[in-house]
Amino acid sequence: MQMDVENLVADSGIAIIDFAPFLDASNKQDVADRMLASFKDIGFIYLINHGIPPERIAQMFSLSRTFFAQPLEVKMLAPHPPSGTHHRGYSPPGQEKVVQHLYDPDAIAEQRAQAPDVKESFECGRENDQVMPNIWLPEGVLPGFKETCLDFFWLCHEIELNILRALALGLHLPEDYFLKSHTAPDNQLRLLHYPSVPTEALQTEKIARIGQHSDFGSITLLLQDDVGGLEVEDPHVAGVFRPAPPVPGAIAVNAGDFMMRWSNDTIRSTIHRVRAPPGTHADGMTPERYSIPYFCSADFNTVVDCIPGTWDEERPKKYEPISAQEYIMKRLAASY
Repeated sequence: MQMDVENLVADSGIAIIDFAPFLDASNKQDVADRMLASFKDIGFIYLINHGIPPERIAQMFSLSRTFFAQPLEVKMLAPHPPSGTHHRGYSPPGQEKVVQHLYDPDAIAEQRAQAPDVKESFECGRENDQVMPNIWLPEGVLPGFKETCLDFFWLCHEIELNILRALALGLHLPEDYFLKSHTAPDNQLRLLHYPSVPTEALQTEKIARIGQHSDFGSITLLLQDDVGGLEVEDPHVAGVFRPAPPVPGAIAVNAGDFMMRWSNDTIRSTIHRVRAPPGTHADGMTPERYSIPYFCSADFNTVVDCIPGTWDEERPKKYEPISAQEYIMKRLAASY
């Protein structure tokens, strides 16, 4: 099984990077350079020794399973609003359809009409967010849920800042270059549960777990269970997807569309999806899957222009300056 994972990781082309030499400052530039190289090539990395204690990850997954095991009427006590621009609270299976197209309403409608996304989710952010206030279960319904989610949110934020420092160093910028635009933080912690479904229905695309899409913030941190199913598009062959299996002890990190735009397409935001994991199952059912993505965005009041060093006379800017809020709200609205 370990060899299968190693082969799949090698086939995906995603680099496995030890973050410890950056965190302890023993070899920061080498780590930063290798991270940037993978972000430029495929837009993803696997990060080990990232700084999130294994017991905290196990605790968060345990709490996620407990939450999703609650009856629907309990989970709906913290309902996601109908508007896609307020990404907080609980969404039952079928409510959200992840779409890739942003500016073409016909393309959005066409993609939304395809196989439904069979997943449920819970989303939260920082407590003092005036744009998207949190929506929690009533007090006493699931003791400790709010506090554990918030603690994990801030733990992920610490890792985010270190990754942004490394990216800046890889681009030969001051380490705090991105930190100045990530102070709020306007981020989103999402708990995801994919129920067990017939494998044949996933393979024939009668249903979907998450259809092909790219993320739209700065970076995303992804923690997965051991089920698998994440696939990443081959950067050299459009439409060909390769498995990106969970690597023990690692978090997957990928760049989003806003970072790609910010870097004048130097950094790649790669299309990915979640389908049936490799292998067959005797009962014909794909096992349930849990994952925890942490979506990182620049401060909503930040207006960004292309990063210095990513453009010149021979490679002019591809994008006009834009605010993070304007860009992200358009993308959020398209999903609901």
